[in-house]
Amino acid sequence: MNEQDILKVLADTGALLSGHFQLRSGLHSDRFFQCANVLRFPRIAGELCAELVKRMNEATDIGKVDGVISPALGGILVGHEVARALDTKCVFAEKQDGQLVMRRFTLKPGERYVVAEDVITRGGRVQETIDIVKAAGAEVAAVLVLVDRSAGNAHFDYPTFSLLKMAPQVWEPDACPLCAKHEPFVHPGS
Repeated sequence: MNEQDILKVLADTGALLSGHFQLRSGLHSDRFFQCANVLRFPRIAGELCAELVKRMNEATDIGKVDGVISPALGGILVGHEVARALDTKCVFAEKQDGQLVMRRFTLKPGERYVVAEDVITRGGRVQETIDIVKAAGAEVAAVLVLVDRSAGNAHFDYPTFSLLKMAPQVWEPDACPLCAKHEPFVHPGS
C-alpha cells in the first residue's frame, strides 16, 4: 500500500476533510483527518492497521509484545485492529477529570506495549499514554499511528511508525487566515 493508495482510501471514506477546523491541539487547519470515518469500515480498518504492523515488523524487531494500549476515544479502534494483527490483547486509557488514566485495565510491571493512535499533530495524547505505561513499570515497544499530521516532527523515545506523514497547513488561532475572514470553524473530533 503506497501513499496514494492510503490517501484514496481516506478520501473515499470521508476521513480526509477540507474546511476550517480547530484541532484538539488548539491549532486551526484547512484540512482534517476524521479517522472515525475510515474506522467505521471494519475490513478497511483491519487492512490499514495490518499494513501499519507490517511496516513496523519490516523495519525493526520489537520483540515480545504483551499488548496494545491506546488513548480513548479515537485510538481505541486502531488499538483493537493493531492488537488483532499482533495477536495480542488491547487496552485503553480514558479521560477522567481532564487527563488520561487507566480506569478499566491494569498494566503490570515488565509488560511491553505498543501504543496505537489514529492521528497525531503534536503527539500529546500519545505522550500521555507513554507516561501511563512507564508509570506502571511497563515498557513501550513502539508507537503506531495511522496519520502523522506533524510530518515526522512529533518525536517519541520509541520506534514510531505511521501510514501517512503529512503536515497540512496549521495556524495558531490568532494567526489563522480563515478566522481573519470570519469563517466559522468546527471541532469535529477525531
